[in-house]
Amino acid sequence: FVNQNWTSPLTRFSTRRPLVVPRERALSMAFKSKKGKTGNASQYVTRNQAIKKLQLRLSEFRRLCILKGIHPRDPKKKTQGHHKTYYHVKDIAFLLHEPMLKKIREIAAHEKKIKRALAKKNRSLAKKISSRRPEYRLDHLVKERYPSLMDALRDLDDPLAMVHLFAVLPSDLTKGIPADRVQLSRRLALEWQAYVVASHTLRKSFVSVKGFYYQAEIKGQTVTWMVPHQVSQVLPPDVDFKVMMTFLEFYQSTLQFVMFSLYAEMGIQYPPNVDDAVDEAGILSILEH
Repeated sequence: FVNQNWTSPLTRFSTRRPLVVPRERALSMAFKSKKGKTGNASQYVTRNQAIKKLQLRLSEFRRLCILKGIHPRDPKKKTQGHHKTYYHVKDIAFLLHEPMLKKIREIAAHEKKIKRALAKKNRSLAKKISSRRPEYRLDHLVKERYPSLMDALRDLDDPLAMVHLFAVLPSDLTKGIPADRVQLSRRLALEWQAYVVASHTLRKSFVSVKGFYYQAEIKGQTVTWMVPHQVSQVLPPDVDFKVMMTFLEFYQSTLQFVMFSLYAEMGIQYPPNVDDAVDEAGILSILEH
């Protein structure tokens, strides 16, 4: 006896509608992303991770970031902790292809050779090695950050203030302030003041406790800077002059490029002939030439 209404369980299941899974869910199930590989976590790295990737010391990394104009970022989600400094992944990849990176490593290796010679009390060898210090130029960095003269004029306030500050500071090797940097700052400050006088671009001036504030209008751009008072300066112990010297080095190169263009437009030779004493007579000698 066979029941006509009976059906097989397999047939009963096979007649059901197939299970439909959304395409997005199916892809997420097939390719499940790992933690820290997507989103905010993959766009930013900490400072320690960046230093490890570039194979630099902290001081060298700071120096390279200052010269290239790379600044820390503030991501919305700080995956490694709120007490750490973050950089964008593209900025670090930008630093990996910088020619200055190779020069910084060469300078670090050169300093190690000097320390090794001094540890062996071989002063003649240390002196010989120190005379062969690797040299470098910042011309490509200035052109990279300021493609045109107008771009440099818009950002000229800080370079002028820094150069005029170091022009009145004493040189101190213990603080990392060499005499040649101070002399170059005085020369650049003198050349800038001579250009402002010769081009008649000074618009405003103000005297305060900190120093003299000046404002000039050059090619439609307003440039403001401060000249400290000519008094004996005391170097504070809580200031990191090594970082300031890195800024000064880049600012001096920027000012040289800017003043070369400005002097060329006026038909004056640059660098002009200036007295070694760098005083009032030096300004007159610039204006005469």
